[in-house]
Amino acid sequence: MPNHSLSFATLTQPRSLILLCLGFASGLPLALTSGTLQAWMTVANVDLKTIGFFSLVGQAYVFKFLWSPVMDRYTPPLFGRRRGWLIITQLLLIAGLIAMGARDPSHDLVALALLAVWVAFCSASQDIAFDAYKTDLLPAQERGTGAAVSVLGYRIAMLVSGGLALWLADRLLGWQATYWLMAGLMLVGVVVAFIAPEPDDAIPAPRTLEQAIVEPLRDFFGRNNAWLILMLIVCYKLGDAFAGSLSTTFLIRGVGFAAGEVGVVNKSLGLIATIAGTLMGGLLMQRLSLFRALMLFGLLQAVSNAGYWVLAVTDKHLLTMGAAIFVENLCGGMGTAAFVALLMTLCNKSFSATQFALLSALSAIGRVYVGPVAGWFVELHGWAWFYVFSIVAAFPGLILLLLCRDTLRFTQETDAFLRRDSFAVPYRWALRLLAAGAALLGAGLILLVLQALGWMQVTPATDLLWESGAIVLALSILTGCWFDFLALQRSRAAD
Repeated sequence: MPNHSLSFATLTQPRSLILLCLGFASGLPLALTSGTLQAWMTVANVDLKTIGFFSLVGQAYVFKFLWSPVMDRYTPPLFGRRRGWLIITQLLLIAGLIAMGARDPSHDLVALALLAVWVAFCSASQDIAFDAYKTDLLPAQERGTGAAVSVLGYRIAMLVSGGLALWLADRLLGWQATYWLMAGLMLVGVVVAFIAPEPDDAIPAPRTLEQAIVEPLRDFFGRNNAWLILMLIVCYKLGDAFAGSLSTTFLIRGVGFAAGEVGVVNKSLGLIATIAGTLMGGLLMQRLSLFRALMLFGLLQAVSNAGYWVLAVTDKHLLTMGAAIFVENLCGGMGTAAFVALLMTLCNKSFSATQFALLSALSAIGRVYVGPVAGWFVELHGWAWFYVFSIVAAFPGLILLLLCRDTLRFTQETDAFLRRDSFAVPYRWALRLLAAGAALLGAGLILLVLQALGWMQVTPATDLLWESGAIVLALSILTGCWFDFLALQRSRAAD
């Protein structure tokens, strides 16, 4: 049950401070392999095409679920399964950042690229370990606050390794010393991981690597409403993703603000609002059940997009822009706190590294793929209708949340999962379709990579594999969701 003592003192408890510092260590490397690294290469007069190619470094964060089973299966010899991996990845990150600082983009571009890939890989691995650590450490009633403080630490770190690092490199230390300073700041995570408690290991780790790969999927898809919950994860932040996908372009090109005005308001007021929203969300979740928090914050996320609609239909005014950005980031921060708590709740502690990595990858689908749809919609219907649509796009996730209400309540109250007890054969076929669709998409991805490398000619088979894979995947998900819905109806009729 939720804890009714709502106080900022909760955020200063030892466990919260540990998560704040580990969240800081988790967020620190991100900008150092993306925006900050791009700025360094730009100053060093690296050509634009090469700078664009470096954006592929971040793919490690997308595909981290591929090696997460290894971190569930194997326990390092010191400090335990979760803290051991945390300390290992943090030490490797420190070494990688020191090595990056010793390079010069003007002369050592290949070596810098390899080091950036290594740092991104270690950073994604640290994220796997940290997500599993906080999932295993926190009881159900503390997950809201835990999610809030870890996201807060992550955001502060992005500011330090982004805006502050750029200022230090330009005005005070230079690029190489700045990277060495960032490597030194990673010691915060090492020290805290060293003194932090290891989560209870009463639930054993998988006995084999095969079990670490297969069992997390079998465990998840054997649960009641598993397919509806997957769709909930994809759709919950969809309206927020639509509103944010073209927000900078809208403010500059659609409304007519100067790029400097947008940058200052977004970087300052937007960051303050996000931090405030994350803290408010974590504190309010001590009074609310997980379902109520997700529903309330989801509604606020949807309504907050109306601020951009107001900007689209009224005259340009800096105060209106500031209000729209503040409200949208405030509500988005609250929704993020609840959503991270949801992901933690859905993880079995035996496989928390693998399941959290998979679920977080699914949650990124909307953020990654709404861009093309958003641009097409604006071209056809204009900015005002686009932001009306972003409000509407938030409601399928809330409908799915209503359908999953009983399942989430049971899981939060018991820290266990309702098992499926009907429609065994149709679910089996849905899983087979899911595997077939994933295989087709995987084959298409392999062909795409081979063509990009120039190792084979462009062939229509690539598009065919992508299209057929997407169709089969969509069919599998719709089938699973339909039988989840029928199972819900049968269960309610029996009650």
